[in-house]
Amino acid sequence: MGILLLGKDGQLGWELQRALAPLAPLVACGRGECDLSDPAALRVLVAAARPAVIVNAAAYTAVDKAESDAATAHAINAEAPRVLAECAAASGALLIHYSTDYVYDGKKSAPYVETDAVAPQSVYGRSKLAGEEGIRASGARSLVFRTSWVFGEHGGNFVRTVLRLARERDSLSVVDDQVGSPTPAALIADVTAAALLRLDLGRRLGDGESRLYHLAAANPLSWCGFARRIVELAGGRAGGLRFDAQAIRAIPSAEYPTPARRPANSRLDCSKLAADFDLHLPDWQPYLQRMLAQIVAR
Repeated sequence: MGILLLGKDGQLGWELQRALAPLAPLVACGRGECDLSDPAALRVLVAAARPAVIVNAAAYTAVDKAESDAATAHAINAEAPRVLAECAAASGALLIHYSTDYVYDGKKSAPYVETDAVAPQSVYGRSKLAGEEGIRASGARSLVFRTSWVFGEHGGNFVRTVLRLARERDSLSVVDDQVGSPTPAALIADVTAAALLRLDLGRRLGDGESRLYHLAAANPLSWCGFARRIVELAGGRAGGLRFDAQAIRAIPSAEYPTPARRPANSRLDCSKLAADFDLHLPDWQPYLQRMLAQIVAR
């Protein structure tokens, strides 16, 4: 009995394969191996794998598209985690799941703690919250990590979008009134592995024990600040881009309307996670530097 990983092809799933492989025999599945919108297929997969740990890194993450595709978002973000949790509860497995800062309305002036009231403002946020609730109601042993602004070397993300636009355009405007912590997928994967080791692959959790943690990198900033740092570390014009960091214009969210509402404050207080597992949540910038170096090397 080992680890069953869902969502292996995403930016987080890719890093989780690296981080989890040394801990136990690992079965990693992507869309080709399992359709998360098919509850029966999920149950068959879990029954065949007989895992001690189920790690669900699969999700519907098209935040704006979810506003017009609520059924699919709910099936993948809410129903699939519930089914996985029911399977875990029935077999005694541990379920690890990843949620989002979008469960909050973003109106708090300080970083959010796990006990703060939730009030998602989008279909995506509501679907992720429903997934959390389904897991808690299942009676399964579980760890749920709420994270924010995930980026990584593999898959689509804000970093890659900024780099692409910086090669195509002469300037860029980015919202400056939404603040959060860019969080490397590699960091999330490493923290997951560390937590699993501390918990002896879940055996140190009590029956039905469900824990919720915030997991984000240190040093939050605005989307505009993040975009400027990406361009700066990529070298700006000297690095082959069409503009330098100072050319990025800061704008309010009102000037960039989107179908889904984003929280203005996405800062997450991670002190509970740090204390329970004796961890230090580092700055995201060294991870970004390594990611940019890998992209250039290719």
